[in-house]
Amino acid sequence: MNARFEPDTRVASDVARFRTVRAGMLALAQGLSPEDLSAQSMPDCSPGKWHLAHTSWFFEALILSADPDYQPVDPRFQQLFNSYYEALGERVPRAERGLMTRPSVDEVLAYRREIDRRMAAWLAQGPSSGLQRYLFELGLHHDQQHQELFLMDLLNLMSRSPLDPAAYAVEPRQASLEAPRGDVVAFDGGLVLIGHDGAGFAFDNEGPSHRVWLEPFALAADLVTNGDWLGFIADGGYARPELWLSDGWATVKAEGWTAPLYWHRDGDDWTVMSLTGRAPIDATAPVRHISFYEADAYARWAGKRLPSEAEWEHAATTAPDAFSNLSGEVWQWTSSAYAPYPGFQPTPGTAAEYNGKFMANQMVLRGGAFATPPGHDRITYRNFFYPQQRWAFMGLRLAEDAPQRGAASTEDEQTAAFRRDLVAGLSRDQKTVPPKWFYDAEGSRLFEEITALPEYYPTRQETALLRDRAAALTADFGPDAVLVEFGSGASEKTRLLLDAAPDLAAYVPLDISESALLDAATRIRADYPGLRVQPVLGDFEHLAPLPDDLPQGRRIGFFPGSTIGNLQPDEAERFLASARRMLGEGALFILGVDLVKDPATLVAAYDDSQGVTAAFNLNVLVRANAELDADFDLDAFAHRAVWNPDASRMEMHLQAVESTTVRIGSDNFRFMAGETIHTESSRKFTEDTVTALAAASGWTLARFDVSPDPAVALAVLRG
Repeated sequence: MNARFEPDTRVASDVARFRTVRAGMLALAQGLSPEDLSAQSMPDCSPGKWHLAHTSWFFEALILSADPDYQPVDPRFQQLFNSYYEALGERVPRAERGLMTRPSVDEVLAYRREIDRRMAAWLAQGPSSGLQRYLFELGLHHDQQHQELFLMDLLNLMSRSPLDPAAYAVEPRQASLEAPRGDVVAFDGGLVLIGHDGAGFAFDNEGPSHRVWLEPFALAADLVTNGDWLGFIADGGYARPELWLSDGWATVKAEGWTAPLYWHRDGDDWTVMSLTGRAPIDATAPVRHISFYEADAYARWAGKRLPSEAEWEHAATTAPDAFSNLSGEVWQWTSSAYAPYPGFQPTPGTAAEYNGKFMANQMVLRGGAFATPPGHDRITYRNFFYPQQRWAFMGLRLAEDAPQRGAASTEDEQTAAFRRDLVAGLSRDQKTVPPKWFYDAEGSRLFEEITALPEYYPTRQETALLRDRAAALTADFGPDAVLVEFGSGASEKTRLLLDAAPDLAAYVPLDISESALLDAATRIRADYPGLRVQPVLGDFEHLAPLPDDLPQGRRIGFFPGSTIGNLQPDEAERFLASARRMLGEGALFILGVDLVKDPATLVAAYDDSQGVTAAFNLNVLVRANAELDADFDLDAFAHRAVWNPDASRMEMHLQAVESTTVRIGSDNFRFMAGETIHTESSRKFTEDTVTALAAASGWTLARFDVSPDPAVALAVLRG
């Protein structure tokens, strides 16, 4: 009787997995020149050629050479491609790997093919011991680690060239960026279990599983973005030593850091280098290439902190669907030092040097990056780097203490941003809150009431000026024009332009108040049925690109109400420069400004006799109590309006009339009697200061129309 041959399905599976993993780095190297693969940009990086060879050497040194009769492919490679294994003899210092012009790239690829052939033969023997199986899995994951390192090092190399070369036409990422959820997710804490439990592969540093006590905490559902980071830079984040750990501040000064790695500033414009070349900063994308020191400083600036790795793992284990980009975008810094877990035992043999000997002076990152190969990341994965390093794909997710216990709670994106801004503002020496948070539904209603007050001239005067000059202002709109209004509010003044430009193709109102925006858009659609109305919910200080499908005529920006005066001078320049980029070449911009005049008239406009402006100012505290579970005592604060002649601006403050303490979530803020929250600045202009502002932001002043006293102006800027 003939015996039937049953193929070993595990062998076939092992070989297939091995070939799939090994194909990954070859695919990344495809299309790169021998020069691209041979150069070394800094001591922390390695040439691509070395990665291709070292990952082959790993299989040879740790698996194939265990056979006492094994003959190496080339004995010289044992020294050339050893990374840090003391037990395996001499090696080339890491900083000198780029000096090895030989073997050539072709010889390295031939070495790689031979190792792959020998490994396939080894797998065909059906290795079955626990150590053999672990080393095989370790080799696969080691190869995947180096695929990510290959891209990190390649990007650093490309960034050293003044040509800003693109390594790839399309970023070699594994998945698309997930949309933000806008939530803050709270957890009870308590005694939790973290660490690898022994099922499936894990690096030795991921275990053993053990119990950790956690106090109640909350973790941001979304990663910190480039737009968030621009706010940190604008607020002097890299120039404020109080935000930084001592070693971090010393590094900032020694290295001259002013932004994340690969960022470059040209005037008011920021660009970033990526694997596809240099491009403008995408404000909505998660920030990359920041060190632990930078992440820690940003968290402190934001009034938050970094999560511990136990908090991160517990959150990721119990509520993974509550988070965006938990893995697959950037590795996320934690506050945890890289140290052994209780009961840690390194892998026996040579592989004992894989992780354990690095457990000093490094910090842990969790998650996974866009460049992390599929199947390589795990919730228990502990990545680690030195705190000053930032060439890896590193970002952050903020955490905070949570005093309440109970089920996980969430905040929408706007509420979370309000909380961040208020906590950060009240943490400063001069307490402040951005004026954009005035405008909830009640704030918008109160402001409309302010505009009708006899003392408040700006709206009345600007409306009359718009009515008088509307035809002249719209004369150059041209066919298929698109009107984009920043901070549109009720869109009442806009109607004067719409009536004067009946052939306008589209109107794009942009506002932070969803209720005001949708209400205004509904009314505009009803009154102008032939006009395309496309509202955009957002913050005009962080502008996203316009929708792609708008009509192709001239873009016209509209920013009435002297709202530009609410911005700091540098913020105003950045906004106008961003608006110019958003609107494109040939755009126009109609800008409303209030003009310098006698202080009595100004103060009366911001401190009316009926107290409506006071109610408007205090409403931001009412909003904080309602939306953020704050406990402002409204009777402990009074409205103050003052003229600041040195800065040419009116200021609104909320002044503590007595000593008081305010709680916002887990944060407490003390106020001394007389201390203020600076809620709004309204800068007043002259024609000369408007001309200078336009020039600084890339516009030219085309016309300047002034109303009768009390005077306001409409400036037309040309791009």
